[in-house]
Amino acid sequence: MRIIKNIHKLIGIVPAGVQRKVGPQMDEVATVKDAYLTIEDGLIKDFGKSADCPEAGPSDEVIDAAGGMVMPMFCDSHTHVCYSGSREREFIDKINGLSYEEIAARGGGILNSADLLHKTSEEDLYLQTMTRVEEMIGKGTGAIEIKSGYGLTTEDELKMLRVIKRVKDTSPAIIKATFLGAHAVGRAYSGRQEEYVDLVREVMIPAVASEELADYVDVFCDEGFFTPEQTGRILEAGERFGLVPKIHANELACSGGVQVGVTHGALSVDHLERTTVAEIEALKGTKTMPTMLPGSSFFLGMPYGKAKDFIKAGLGVALASDYNPGSSPSGDMRFVMALGCVKMRLTPEQAFNACTLNSAYAMGVSGEAGSITKGKRANLLITKPLSSLAMIPYSYQTPFIERIII
Repeated sequence: MRIIKNIHKLIGIVPAGVQRKVGPQMDEVATVKDAYLTIEDGLIKDFGKSADCPEAGPSDEVIDAAGGMVMPMFCDSHTHVCYSGSREREFIDKINGLSYEEIAARGGGILNSADLLHKTSEEDLYLQTMTRVEEMIGKGTGAIEIKSGYGLTTEDELKMLRVIKRVKDTSPAIIKATFLGAHAVGRAYSGRQEEYVDLVREVMIPAVASEELADYVDVFCDEGFFTPEQTGRILEAGERFGLVPKIHANELACSGGVQVGVTHGALSVDHLERTTVAEIEALKGTKTMPTMLPGSSFFLGMPYGKAKDFIKAGLGVALASDYNPGSSPSGDMRFVMALGCVKMRLTPEQAFNACTLNSAYAMGVSGEAGSITKGKRANLLITKPLSSLAMIPYSYQTPFIERIII
């Protein structure tokens, strides 16, 4: 058994069975001051006040938190960290005034990443991806969803998903895989979008399923990419093979992506930089988690999601990094939390819940991660001594992690 003692504050305590937080619950972060926590077989065994801390036995490991806080590791439910190279040339294009849409229309963006990935060996792609995953763990993230979508051919999509499976098998983090063959139309199908949709539905999805390479199926349902009707057909194909829907929606326009996602019982609808009351109404009473990606808004100079409106309407909100080479080249969830506070006007408590339990829910792992709960994985951060939870997003560049347990 491992015993963590001298914890100034144990934060993020959630009762067993609570999978997500919605509405006013987003303001609640249960805390025990002057606490201890025990770990057995990699799981949280018990916790409470220091006065009730069990005596260490000869085979127990004692970890001194030295007055730091203990919290669950961040969960990142939307990333594209399986990619090759970088797109810093497009970074310069953005500085010079080109929009995301203009870069994509010139054949850049996702298609550039697909070209690079095609030329990259599976081994090199694995090494690049693991480097990013290790970086994310070092910044405090313990659960990561990773999408394909830079292959855009059957062979290269399978290559990406095999790499993601290898990462899952070799990383200490919780890894979930999402098939995103409908990230864009592959170059070979330029001008033949319907044929590409058929390829995704009739060839790619069965091939992915036959190797059991993905947990989820995703579609970029937005202006200039895939229509709600095409999205629905792709999700239906994925569902036939047991792939749970997730959606890229409303990054560039009010696309109808939220509504088609809800119709198909999507686990999450992600981006949501551009939403109206209609999207909020569509999500009410559903199990779908609205997930916003403030790192992408920051890097592209786009609007931030209206998270406060969603919470006021009684919904939960998750935040994720969107770590990718073109629009959010960072997997620092502490920075995502800070953007949630500074740019989206979330309270530290709301942003914390959005980056932990709710993001765990948005990737289907809130039963094992995202909170301090008996029986959950002991994926924990021990912080340096901090006066409050608010210090994490407030002093967003000051190192705050003393130790990671994963």
